[in-house]
Amino acid sequence: MPHPEDVRRAAESLRLLADPTRIKILWALLQGETSVACLAELVGAAPTAVSQHLAKLRLAGLVEGRREGTFVYYSVEGSHVRALLTEALGHATAGAR
Repeated sequence: MPHPEDVRRAAESLRLLADPTRIKILWALLQGETSVACLAELVGAAPTAVSQHLAKLRLAGLVEGRREGTFVYYSVEGSHVRALLTEALGHATAGAR
């Protein structure tokens, strides 16, 4: 069995991904670093909502921010996020057939 703390962190990460807007945000960030305003436009959500989602994703270690002047640019934290999203979306696509 996995270590209980690893199980807890995995469950927390999956819980955070159980939101369509967060999946869209992460998918957009897989294409490259970008700002909150750009993410808001890409995912069709208000910048304040995107900022709240990013804060939760940052706390979970799924995204990181880089400050440049008054702007913060976000990117995905590690290649494991790409693998996780690819698997989840592939599973969803296969289940729809």
